[in-house]
Amino acid sequence: MAKKPISHIGEEIQQHTPFATIEEELLVSLLRTTDVLEERFDRLVKPFGISMTQYNVLRILRGAGPSGRTCGEIGERLIAREPDVTRLLERLEKAGYLARTRDTSDRRVVVTRITPAGLKLLSELDKPISELDGLLKPIGEKKIEKMLKLLDELRTLVREG
Repeated sequence: MAKKPISHIGEEIQQHTPFATIEEELLVSLLRTTDVLEERFDRLVKPFGISMTQYNVLRILRGAGPSGRTCGEIGERLIAREPDVTRLLERLEKAGYLARTRDTSDRRVVVTRITPAGLKLLSELDKPISELDGLLKPIGEKKIEKMLKLLDELRTLVREG
């Protein structure tokens, strides 16, 4: 006997057979939700000539302050894994949004810092990005808190599994 779906994800993706398990339904729903949010974010940053990942790098560097970050440190902090962080940094450097310099004490280490142009771009994006937060407000703070805890737990389980 087919299980009754919990969500509308099957209809949304026009799936005609029920999910095998509730876990499969959740996984598909999480992936679809991520895609919907990424698409919305990409539409927001595209007019500024950058991608979501490039925005993420600039945000990381703004948070790092004048000390900057190494390529490896940036890669560890990215929201989504990026296989070629070096090339990503090269594109942002060419656009004038960041600068890379060799560390004076260890010439093997390259430190990346955000430039004034990068800071200006982020300040222009701050308001539109904050408006994305408003998309989640109707869910309510208690549900958001619960969802955050559940997502933390899920990431931990997936990493350990």
